Amino acid sequence: MKKRILYLGNKLAARGFTPTGIDTLGEKLEEAGYELRYASSKSYKAGRLLDLIGAVFKSRNWADYVLIDTYSTQNFWFAYCGARLCSFFKLKYIPILHGGNLPARLQHSKKASEFIFNTSFVNCSPSVYLKEAFLKAGFKNIKIIPNSIDLENYPFNNLKIGSAPKLLWVRSFAAIYNPMLAVKLVEALQPIYPDISLLMVGPDKDGSLQRCEKYSVKKNLPITFTGKLSKSEWIERSQTYKVFLNTTHYDNFPVSVLEAMALGLVVVSTNVGGISYLIEDKKTGILVESDNLSQLIDAVKYTVDNPQISTAIALNARSYAAQYDWEHVKKEWHDILN
Repeated sequence: MKKRILYLGNKLAARGFTPTGIDTLGEKLEEAGYELRYASSKSYKAGRLLDLIGAVFKSRNWADYVLIDTYSTQNFWFAYCGARLCSFFKLKYIPILHGGNLPARLQHSKKASEFIFNTSFVNCSPSVYLKEAFLKAGFKNIKIIPNSIDLENYPFNNLKIGSAPKLLWVRSFAAIYNPMLAVKLVEALQPIYPDISLLMVGPDKDGSLQRCEKYSVKKNLPITFTGKLSKSEWIERSQTYKVFLNTTHYDNFPVSVLEAMALGLVVVSTNVGGISYLIEDKKTGILVESDNLSQLIDAVKYTVDNPQISTAIALNARSYAAQYDWEHVKKEWHDILN
């Protein structure tokens, strides 16, 4: 009999938000033969919490496992509630660790963290970074299962760097992802590269998109804002760009960066959270300090001034990303769920 899974998380992609694990991994597990139920797709938090409670209650005698997307922000408390209910009904639950700032949450919410992660069936981390942080905090039951991609959906980008940077940024517009840094980068580089361009893709979460657009218009910058695009749409657009910017303050194992590597883009990223476990500086990407505009300028200039090295970085990145193809990663999930 196929295993039955209740998946708890923010299933909001259909409402215009960026897809999260519950949207992507859930679909993959269904394709692999598992039977899934989900909570929740409600756009407001109180509704999602009620859905979560109802879903656990209804599935108490149905689910073999409960997967819980676990973040460091306010949604951490949704995971805590889910864990409490699963424990009460004696359901095996598996927190899936997200967010580069989870180590700080372990310190700020020690008792809640101890309950969630010591009572779980197993804790799944997509990165070595979070596993090491959890081990350091005293949690032992950690299994690494990385985020995955379907490599065949990411055509290798053969575009050369050229004499003018063509920059791509893909993320939700939120303060923690620091999109304004990318905007100010273009402002700083435009006098050097008059033909520079930046495409920024993603939905707004906290007003950051409006602030970036307003600043761009004021400074007359060559930046295009698309809002949210489907994955296939932004991948198609990416074929005319060559440098991918990741400007975030916090990160764990961002799928957008892995996707950019698979596409053969030269990733220039802030070195925060688990990024250094994903990118080797000057080998599979270029790393800079968080919120350091000067270093970011130098890194982009480096890609233009060293086209052969940039090509090598792109090839190395594609090769590295291949190990995260779903055909490899799904075996890890089978081992846990069976």
